[in-house]
Amino acid sequence: MDTCDDLRESGGADAYLRTCPSRTVLDVLGSKWTVLILPTLARGPLRFGELRRYLDGITQKSLTQALRNLERDGLLIRTVYPTIPPRVEYALTDLGFNAAELLQSVRSWAEVHMVEILDARAAYETRPEPGPVVAGV
Repeated sequence: MDTCDDLRESGGADAYLRTCPSRTVLDVLGSKWTVLILPTLARGPLRFGELRRYLDGITQKSLTQALRNLERDGLLIRTVYPTIPPRVEYALTDLGFNAAELLQSVRSWAEVHMVEILDARAAYETRPEPGPVVAGV
């Protein structure tokens, strides 16, 4: 597959190039926790503990790191309320809502096709090992 030279020359993105910064965006969006965090926050702002309870299996460290990355990339905002103890909420930005729509589709696709994927994995694991490849035959 060729990359689009005209796009690169005009300063556009081309994720097929190893030096394109869009790959770092894909890294964030491809994280399993991002795929779950953004659609969860699309329902409305949540506190850290609420998010952690909703995302079964996420560690405090993983959630903290994911939230920092999403805030850094402008996908969510962190609001600290001056109460005792301080109350912190996480909410999506417009950019975050846009990404959440895409990721909601990915999550839904995974849930709909889960059985097919699991069946394919099982079939792959139980297939016979291929014989040795003989050159020139």
